[in-house]
Amino acid sequence: MKKILILGGGFAGIDAAAHLKKMNYDVTLVSDRDYFYIYPTSIWIPTHEIQFKDTCIDLNELQKAHGFKLIIDGVNNISKENNSVTLQSGEVISDYDYLIIAIGASKMKPKGVENTLSICGVPEQALEIRDTLDKLIEKGSGKIAMGFGGNPKDTSAVRGGPGFELLFNVHNMLKKKGIRDKFELTFFAPMAEPGKRMGPNALKMMATMFDKLKIKQHFGKKITHFEKDVVVFEDESKLEADLIMFIPAGDGHDIIKESDLPTNDAGFIKTDDYSCVLNEDKSLSNIYAIGDVASLEGYDWRAKQGHVAEVMAKNAAFNINQREQNKINFKGYHEHLNILCVMDTGNGAAFVYRDEKKAFMLPMPIFGHWLKKGWGVYCRNTKLGKIPRIPGM
Repeated sequence: MKKILILGGGFAGIDAAAHLKKMNYDVTLVSDRDYFYIYPTSIWIPTHEIQFKDTCIDLNELQKAHGFKLIIDGVNNISKENNSVTLQSGEVISDYDYLIIAIGASKMKPKGVENTLSICGVPEQALEIRDTLDKLIEKGSGKIAMGFGGNPKDTSAVRGGPGFELLFNVHNMLKKKGIRDKFELTFFAPMAEPGKRMGPNALKMMATMFDKLKIKQHFGKKITHFEKDVVVFEDESKLEADLIMFIPAGDGHDIIKESDLPTNDAGFIKTDDYSCVLNEDKSLSNIYAIGDVASLEGYDWRAKQGHVAEVMAKNAAFNINQREQNKINFKGYHEHLNILCVMDTGNGAAFVYRDEKKAFMLPMPIFGHWLKKGWGVYCRNTKLGKIPRIPGM
């Protein structure tokens, strides 16, 4: 039985392990934490709509559900040439037939970023955002600034959606408490039109929402650094806030940049459309890179999202199985590139979709919020194999 080593316990890694176990491979998954974190639902932790535990699935439960082997450890080194992975504990694994790298992206580190909190950072930061909000609410007033940054070396490595969602949810929470007028809310980003990748219709609707909700905007100025309670921009203007939530752009991991794997300028692993890392002679290697760790090629508006990571995972499993059967009917991710999300607002949502042919944003008042809440339950139960996956979801 062929051995497959998977690095990473996120959307891509878990799905790859589940698919490969169904194909009867010997699968080992390595994760640096002992739970799978449902990042898209973490936006409700700061507003007390859900508890931290509601966003977590114990990896031991997932192991029992799917039957893969589990190692809780970090990764220190990956060597393509030596066909080896060195873990933080010092253990060296080199007896695998295939390696699937799914460790996600690192984050860019602008000067003073330690003065901010991120809803897309380490999971525990969602609790810190919650606690900071609680103190401001107890105080009765305050200034809250939320935003995100970009990576000029890889425009796909941006994640602004959760920032929009969290700010809309905070607005809705403050409104319910009857104290929204005591708080100044500002959204900031270095690009002139944040959210443009969602399409022109979505961009107009977002602008309308900001105006309607009286959310201030600070766009189009490069962020030079952060200070305590201050965002400083290239024109020397400053945005003061009692809480700064900032989502840095994605960046390649140091262990990837320092490895002998092929990478793009940002440090993401280069693959072909089938998520396989190619050898210098363009032949297939035994390494696959899926999810945010991989360089995402394609349209200018492309963005790294969980559903794209899951497509890559399913395809990588299928393609490995094809190779083991001496077949070449491989499946690629490029045809599945799209932006797809339900953007929650706390009292509703908007359905956002974009592909190479169309782009639209549809308001979903009230029921949209519960639709996304329902997706969180669906995600948990499908990952655990308790309910079947709906095709395309």
